[in-house]
Amino acid sequence: MSNNTDRAFWAAAEKHLVRYGGAFDPAIIERAEGSFVYDADDKPILDFTSGQMSALLGHSHPRIVSTVQRQVGTVAHLFSGMLSRPVVDLAARLAALAPGLDKVLLLSTGAESNEAALRMAKLVTGKHEVVAFSKSWHGMTGAAASATYSAGRKGYGPTMPGSITIPAPNTYRPRFRHADGSLDWRTELDDSFALVDAQSTGSLAAFIAEPILSSGGMLDLPPGFLAALKHKCRERGMLLILDEAQTGVGRTGDMFAFQRDGVTPDILTLSKTIGAGLPLSAVMTTPEIEQAAHERGYLFYTTHVSDPLPAAVGLAVLDVVAEEGLVERARHLGGRLFEGLSSLAQRYECVGDVRGRGLFLGLEIVQDRATREPDHELGAAIAREAFQRGLNMNIVKLPGMGGVFRIAPPLTISEDEIDLGLSILSEAIGNEVSARRKAR
Repeated sequence: MSNNTDRAFWAAAEKHLVRYGGAFDPAIIERAEGSFVYDADDKPILDFTSGQMSALLGHSHPRIVSTVQRQVGTVAHLFSGMLSRPVVDLAARLAALAPGLDKVLLLSTGAESNEAALRMAKLVTGKHEVVAFSKSWHGMTGAAASATYSAGRKGYGPTMPGSITIPAPNTYRPRFRHADGSLDWRTELDDSFALVDAQSTGSLAAFIAEPILSSGGMLDLPPGFLAALKHKCRERGMLLILDEAQTGVGRTGDMFAFQRDGVTPDILTLSKTIGAGLPLSAVMTTPEIEQAAHERGYLFYTTHVSDPLPAAVGLAVLDVVAEEGLVERARHLGGRLFEGLSSLAQRYECVGDVRGRGLFLGLEIVQDRATREPDHELGAAIAREAFQRGLNMNIVKLPGMGGVFRIAPPLTISEDEIDLGLSILSEAIGNEVSARRKAR
């Protein structure tokens, strides 16, 4: 009998845990190392999602372990008005990586960083309306949840006043098309902002966006889109906030995803990847915006602002990324992974699309390539079968979209581990497609 079927464990979980979204995986995870987590039978499960898209350096990286041990024995937490060297050093390092965004606020979670960014934008502009994409995810608190449209909007009462959404550009399912059938994102963007202007009361403060909408189905903003979006913001006196919780710190093959487009946002938020699995986030902005916010009495005084322990971890993450060339590695290994996923698309008709950048890719499962009808049931079955075979992937299931696998392994993953993941995924798809065929 498997140790994962421990009745006492699952009974206690059912009795005491609040269910916060989706079902729990049928395994008890006892430890994690590198690109794998290990269950109660000590079975290795290849982690193709880097935990919650956060374990950038894999699990239990020696540098992270040693940094935590050293820092927790020195100073882990301080009164929020006190400063330590790790905090100032990390702020300086981040500023050097994103020229122009020289002012840094260190916090704990992605939602918290987006709350701080939106609060700053509202204060500086003196306005309150926030625009976001229809398939966005920016967090589960207050203003962040109000700017999240991919899930979780029903049943919670009113959102923040001034919450406005526009469709996210989707090259696989374009709303506006050129004559050749490709996405006409410029016309779509013009149409979207005509709707924004119609809805606005004249108080547009900010647009918040992910460069690649992760929970929205791994939708990569087309080249040129960010520049056009920033221009739309400038025309209306809005600030552009980019949420790089999942795309930041090398994952897409650039240090930050916005750098591909040469467009610097007014405010940048980082989380997940900068802490390599520990709670650390950052808000970065220009000296001019920070000065204006300060003059207006900007307040974001929280318990764990500027804590030294997570800041020290953030420094270690940046050290490892630089020393091991992980940005370039993400670009190189991402090409290998993309090629492997594309070969699955050639082999299996249910694979409708492969998209993304670097080690941040999506694979979409559909019923039919011609109609591009989503197949949630098959996608879920493939995910279950892959997990049983030793591969963990995260699947997005949204109305109007197919089952979209979010594939984001650690930047430290090896080529052999990528090939192993591709092999397991191929077997899982083949098994489920065959089973469905036999059932007909």
